[in-house]
Order: sequence, then structure tokens, then C-alpha cells
Amino acid sequence: MSSKAIPVYLFLGFLEGGKTKFIQETISNKRFGIDENILLVICEEGIEEYDISRFDGKSIRLRTIEDKSELDEQLLLKLSDECDADKIMIEYNGMWHLTDLLLNKPESWKIFKTVFIADASTFQIYLQNFGSLVIDKVNVSDVVIFNRYAKRADVNELHKIIRSINRRSEIYYEADNGMMIVDDIEDPLPFDIEAPTIVIKDTDYAIWYSDIMNDAKKYNGKTVKFKAIISSRPELPNNVFAVGRYIMICCEADMKFCWFVSLYNQYYNVQSEKWVTVTADITVQHHETENIDIPLLRIVDLYECEPPERAIASFL
Repeated sequence: MSSKAIPVYLFLGFLEGGKTKFIQETISNKRFGIDENILLVICEEGIEEYDISRFDGKSIRLRTIEDKSELDEQLLLKLSDECDADKIMIEYNGMWHLTDLLLNKPESWKIFKTVFIADASTFQIYLQNFGSLVIDKVNVSDVVIFNRYAKRADVNELHKIIRSINRRSEIYYEADNGMMIVDDIEDPLPFDIEAPTIVIKDTDYAIWYSDIMNDAKKYNGKTVKFKAIISSRPELPNNVFAVGRYIMICCEADMKFCWFVSLYNQYYNVQSEKWVTVTADITVQHHETENIDIPLLRIVDLYECEPPERAIASFL
């Protein structure tokens, strides 16, 4: 049983969105996977099938997973050990949540690149009907590619949707001739990150939360002031609170409480949720197991206040 770290290329999207074609073109690239064993795990089979003849003699092993119950650590490890995989590519099922994979993948499988691929003409339909599944995948993607793109598509709207979920991903549009067009729309933050105290307006909480969760390191050592709900939770120790707001991304069904672990070195009685204005110092901790940075708040000042005009934060 090998313990070597294996880079995993994760391809996300929905049925008939173009994942198979993109993966095939990636493997067919002469510079990709030379003299390496590649394991291709297929979790979703669409109309288009892989043409093995196009892989130019490369060592490719295809394995199909038909049910998410098969996303078992020992089974997955066996798949990579059988072919002594140097690289793993996963065409993931769009209707499965990512946690089904991330919580069960072998420790030696290290996510190297995550790409979300979507049909530009149907993307917003999926967002309307399967919002949580779209957000689940776009949120972790390093690259977002809209294929079957035509000039009539509203690039600004697609850009706005992606940026409302993930502010760090690269965005591309595949034109009719196959050329990749880079999304170069600027996204200036609506607050001054270099200010001695970063003041977050009520209307900007969702943008700030998305930005700090996607790029926490740049906030390390910063001080922030914002209005939020403070509450206690049974899993948190004394003087540690959940501070955050409810955010709605596309509809009420996708509304959730987005909060920070917040330490307050003073006695504060929270028997029910309260609206407060908080000033806090930010520190960032890196979790090696999940390879993510987590922002933590140390409250230096708070006072109770009235709720904002719009209690539910959003990106609109």
C-alpha cells in the first residue's frame, strides 16, 4: 500500500456540461502526464464517452463509481494502488455533495486543482433549481469555465454569480471557435482592507464573508468592525461565541448562518441571539488535514444595536 502523496485533479459540473470533453482534451495534451500512471475515476456517465485511442499511448486506467456509497477510503485507495497512480483525475457527479468525497478520500490523495465546467446556456437554470449543489462546487473551484458560450450570453451576470460565491477563482469563457476568453472584469472590494480598522457596511457583509473565507491570509492581523448577530453554542467553550449573519445567495432555500468563532475575554450573557456592533482582531489558523485557512476573531469591543435595514445579507 503506497503512502506517497498523489495530486488529484477534480472536475466538477453537471450532466452534459462538458466535463468529459474537457478532461479528454487535458489528457490528450502531449505535455500532460508524460511517463506517469493516470487513474481516471468517472462518477457520472453522460452521452459523450472517452476515446482511449486519443490518449497517445499514455498509461490511463479508467474506473467507474456508480453510487456515492462507493466513495469509501479503502476502496478508493485500492483503486490508486492497483495502477500505482502518479496522478488522479476525477469526473465528479454533479448531484453529489463534495463532502461525500472529501470526507472519504485517502489522506494521500491531495487536491491539486479543482475545475468547475458549465454550459453557459443552462448554468442559471441549474442555479435556480439546484442552488446548494452549484454553490457547493463553485465555492471550492480554482477555475470556472463556461463552455458553449455565445456572444449573446450575459457575461456580466455570469461573472456576478461566480464572484458572489467565490472571489478567487479564475473565470474563462470558451468561444464558438474553441478559444478561451479570460474574464478580466475587475472586482474592487467595497471596503478599505488597508485601513487601521476595516469598516464593513451592513450591505457588504456577504461580500466580506466570501472574501475572507476564500482568502483569509490577507486578513491576518487586521482589525474589523461590523454589525452581526451574536449567539452562544453548546459546542463552544465559555467566552467563545458565534458571530455572523444569515446570508442568502440565490433564494431563501440557500440561506444559512455564516459565522466566525469569536473569543471575548469578558463576561457576556447571551441567552438568545442579539444584534451587536463588533470590533475584533483577526487571526488565521491553517488546518493541515483539510488544507484550509480559518479566520478567528478576538473581540475587543461590542455593544448591542438595532438590526440593519435588511437583516438577511445578500450579494445583490
